[in-house]
Amino acid sequence: MKRDIKSMLPTELENYFESAGEQKFRGKQVFTWLHTGVNSFDDMTNISALLRGKLDSEFFISEPGLIEKIVSKIDGTTKFLISVQDDDMVECVLMRYSHGNTICISSQAGCRMNCTFCASSIDGFKRNLAPSEMLDQILFTQKLSGERVSNVVLMGIGEPLDNFENVMSFIELINHPAGVNIGARHITLSTCGLVENIDRLAEYDVQLTLAISLHAPDDETRSELIPLNREAGVDALFESAERYFRKTGRRVTYEYAMIDGVNDTPHHANLLSKRLKGTSSHLNLIRLSNVEERKFKASSEENIDKFISILKRSGVNYTLRRSLGADIDASCGQLRRRKM
Repeated sequence: MKRDIKSMLPTELENYFESAGEQKFRGKQVFTWLHTGVNSFDDMTNISALLRGKLDSEFFISEPGLIEKIVSKIDGTTKFLISVQDDDMVECVLMRYSHGNTICISSQAGCRMNCTFCASSIDGFKRNLAPSEMLDQILFTQKLSGERVSNVVLMGIGEPLDNFENVMSFIELINHPAGVNIGARHITLSTCGLVENIDRLAEYDVQLTLAISLHAPDDETRSELIPLNREAGVDALFESAERYFRKTGRRVTYEYAMIDGVNDTPHHANLLSKRLKGTSSHLNLIRLSNVEERKFKASSEENIDKFISILKRSGVNYTLRRSLGADIDASCGQLRRRKM
């Protein structure tokens, strides 16, 4: 079987060329070509025809396809449903800010976390995405939009830390100066709380932003929303976040979707304030995106205001995130779900 060349790091490509009796610098040349988005070895014009033929016989270049594109009439947020290998579908979203363009990408086809307010896991888990398939979401979006992506958020379909090795390879790929060259501080990784893998991530000491999908400050509520919580619990999750901060020096972000009558009460606000007091963290409040197949609804503005007033009195560092793409179901999994 042919190998996935776009998932290979420059050192791996250099080693391949050396072992094939070619000059080492060919590895960097091919790496740079791949990260411009070429779909054929024939496009690599500074590589000999003989060598291009050899590469074509041993490797394949992953190539996504566009299934659907939706543009928000409100703020220009653009959602792409793209095909990847084996006819799987994933979503990515291009969001435009004054400080640059951010892309939210998927790390898996489907999800096995089964969060009860999310659309991504409704049809179950299909497979992990390869590093090339995550990279393709950036390259394809840049090609279709004609715009440079400067920030990457792994917050789409799937749980990034459930695809740990491939995600770490992807981060190394996009961080490389010969590639798309997106610095680690411009990368955010969102997890629903695989505690052991948060500790593994800390050992890599990559200067990315860790975002933890908290959504509740107590085990009873969080286990209802995120079944994974039953394995470790909120205490263990906060402890792993603090270990991550001590190891990396990077402030942890906690994501909190405001869900009507579930996690938006004064009781939850007070408990959350106590949890966050004294931690080096930031709280990101999010208005829940309603999912047709799920029973939950977004909190009322009145409940959000009451919740925020308690946070303010407690001195919690928070942001109420601006909702982008509300008219195109920009939260992940919904477009893929409709097509499936």
